[in-house]
Amino acid sequence: MLQFVWPWLFLILPAPWLLGLVLPPAGDPSGAALRVPFLDELPQRGTAAAPRNPIARLALAWLAWLLLVTAAARPQWLGEPIEQTVSGRDLLLAVDLSGSMEMEDFVLAGRPVDRLTATKAVAGEFIERRAGDRIGLILFGERAYLQAPLTFDRKTVRTLLDESVIGLAGDKTAIGDAIGLAVKRLRQNPEHQRVLILLSDGANTAGAVTPLQAAELASREQLKIYTIGVGADRMLVSGLFGTREVNPSQDLDEDTMRALADKTGGRYFRARDTEELATIYSVLDQLEPVEKEHLFYRPFTELFPWPLGAALLLAAGLLVQALVKR
Repeated sequence: MLQFVWPWLFLILPAPWLLGLVLPPAGDPSGAALRVPFLDELPQRGTAAAPRNPIARLALAWLAWLLLVTAAARPQWLGEPIEQTVSGRDLLLAVDLSGSMEMEDFVLAGRPVDRLTATKAVAGEFIERRAGDRIGLILFGERAYLQAPLTFDRKTVRTLLDESVIGLAGDKTAIGDAIGLAVKRLRQNPEHQRVLILLSDGANTAGAVTPLQAAELASREQLKIYTIGVGADRMLVSGLFGTREVNPSQDLDEDTMRALADKTGGRYFRARDTEELATIYSVLDQLEPVEKEHLFYRPFTELFPWPLGAALLLAAGLLVQALVKR
């Protein structure tokens, strides 16, 4: 579909004709300024040239003017409407990078992996599924950092998650600071659409704010928190006196994690292995579905360079012809 951004510019098309009516005609340049009695005896040059065609020149000049005005009106070619998936939800992921996340009590693709590696694999797939949501990433340990601000660029968020390493933010766990940072980043966003998914395998051991204080603040700001406690309940460890069974998640503060979710209207999940972790993120997809709005946009291509170029070529041709005829 062809459209003009400034179609009213076509009103100036008759401007040259109107100026011709108002302005006085130009003088005749062919009049001789010096009379030569023996002019007829001088050799004539250019007598074999084709006679001038004023009608053709005038038509070309009008065509150049028409093309110039058309270019000034800014023609565009509109493409087919394209649906853009947009959601009003702002979703932050907070991932624990404390030293305890290096515990290898998860299995991925048939081999034992640490908790962070399993989280990267499952949470990365969750990020890919959130087309239309704005996703942000908080990494926390002894301190909390905003690694990725809210963005529709899910690929970049997943890349930043994959590049995170254990101990990057310190060996301790500041759950309260991570929640406080999420509240700060989401405070200016629309209400009822603020979601934080917090994943940790321990208890709060650092930070300036306690988790329950941060939860009170999050509740006032209508930030919903889903908490995930990761880590196996049983693990066989080989020692000097043989193999024994231990609980690698004994430091996990489930009471606090559950309280955080309850205070903010969220939900607490327990992930003891990779399968449970994947199931949790599938449930989160159902609890917080992507809200698609039917927004459309039409791509357009600028066409003004074509009539502009044609007008300049015609004007250059008329100028060259006028110089040659002299």
